[in-house]
Amino acid sequence: MNKKLSLLSAAVMAAMLLAPAAPAHAGLPFFGSNNQEMPSLAPMLEQTTPAVVYVSVAGSREVRQRVPDAFQQFFGRGQGEMRREQPFRGLGSGVIIDAKKGYIVTNNHVVQDASEIEIRLKDGRTFKAKKLGADPESDIALLQIDAENLAQIPLADSDKLRVGDYAIAIGNPFGLEQTVTSGIISSLGRSGLHEGFEDFIQTDAAINSGNSGGALVNLRGELIGINTAILGPNGGNVGIGFAIPANMMKNLVDQIIEFGEIRRGSLGIRGNDVNAELTKALNLKVNRGAFVGEVLPDSSAASAGLKSGDVIVSMNGNRIQSFNELRAKIATLGAGREATLGVLRDGKEQNIKVKLQEASSGQIAATQLHPMLQGATLNNSDAGVEVSALESNSAAAQIGLRQGDIITGVNRQRVSNLAELRRLLENRDGGVAALFIKRGNDQLYILIR
Repeated sequence: MNKKLSLLSAAVMAAMLLAPAAPAHAGLPFFGSNNQEMPSLAPMLEQTTPAVVYVSVAGSREVRQRVPDAFQQFFGRGQGEMRREQPFRGLGSGVIIDAKKGYIVTNNHVVQDASEIEIRLKDGRTFKAKKLGADPESDIALLQIDAENLAQIPLADSDKLRVGDYAIAIGNPFGLEQTVTSGIISSLGRSGLHEGFEDFIQTDAAINSGNSGGALVNLRGELIGINTAILGPNGGNVGIGFAIPANMMKNLVDQIIEFGEIRRGSLGIRGNDVNAELTKALNLKVNRGAFVGEVLPDSSAASAGLKSGDVIVSMNGNRIQSFNELRAKIATLGAGREATLGVLRDGKEQNIKVKLQEASSGQIAATQLHPMLQGATLNNSDAGVEVSALESNSAAAQIGLRQGDIITGVNRQRVSNLAELRRLLENRDGGVAALFIKRGNDQLYILIR
């Protein structure tokens, strides 16, 4: 009898070891008996997938082509290239983050240069979208549609992610709508893939062309990242995909909503990663972090008391692994925001609070506000919205705008910044919009329809 019990116990133990472990989550029931529910992501996905949308775009972009030497006589010597407009179409994914206001987040590279943006929901409805703003350096864009009965994905705190956490990617790879793949978080704080501000989540959940702008969620259906890039020799999935953390995305979107632009934060330091050589040379007690080589005068860092030789090991309680990670977090947090830095100085760690300055005045292509402003670049100034650059023969130049003009009002309503200009242009009841312009010592009106 004892022998039989021993064999039965061994069999039960083997079955337990071989059976797949179900994550401890209400959406993944596990009973194990015949005809009963098995572990599944379906309950969570039924709530989440309606908030992931299909994005299709159309437009034209400038293409440059070298002029053959034999044709130089026709175009003029020294004219090494021709420029022409070439139409394009593209597709990607997006995530609804605010159902009431119709806000959709996607990648900037999905909608860049697009003159038409169409959103298709899981239930088949389609809507024209407008682009509220974008940040090419972080590859985030914010869209808006006018629709009812939308679903949205709640945001997770992406700073709490750990390597090994489960991750599910939802998007439209190769135009295949509503595709779901799963994996884990493979690494955090990845950078150096492209130029710009990068603090990527790395995952082995399959991400392919068309997934860009889609959702990376946890087992609770909360958004942890926006899928944006893959590392593959032929553009296909090899188990290395990258997503922009949800916290980083939210910081950027909040700035677009509030200011109509990105107000990049600046700390005012130069430095590099902490590595084994630096740790040995300076007898540091850490192997990871951001080494402060120089503190720039009149900067946020100088005002807060940072010193050259400091090692920044955390920001707002979250560990910092590299200088690039710190740079991305500071830049996307935004000007005027406060941060608490964990600093290692003389072998002791201390907290230093800093208030970030603005790296540079954010700019926006005016075509995002109105088609007749195409060709103008606008930025905020103390007096209003300044035309900081203007393309010759553009629509904006033809209606009479000049570089250096400052827009101070629309239809007799005061304009102080880009966000107010956008709001007034969007909320007018059709017809003509009269831009009140300050040009040197002169004041004038320019009408747009």
